[in-house]
Amino acid sequence: MFRVKPQAISDILDRVMRSEGLETPLLQKRIIDAWDEVAGEFVAKQTTNKFIKNQTLFVGITGPALRSDLSMRRAELIEKLNKRAGAFVISDLRLY
Repeated sequence: MFRVKPQAISDILDRVMRSEGLETPLLQKRIIDAWDEVAGEFVAKQTTNKFIKNQTLFVGITGPALRSDLSMRRAELIEKLNKRAGAFVISDLRLY
């Protein structure tokens, strides 16, 4: 009989997710779900639609003044969102 070296379940799940191509969609979902908390409650209420395409998070904002304010905070928001997801997922943020 041989002994198998024990592995953490998180390592096994990460390996399976990566091999099945599910890691990226999961990380993108984490980014989109984290938007409301990272951007704040007021901004979340002014947000209409969120999606990720080609490492860019697109966020619909109802007011032009808010869009301008968030544009100035773009780098900070990207950093916080990637940190929340635990990986480099987005490289740009577009507000429309």
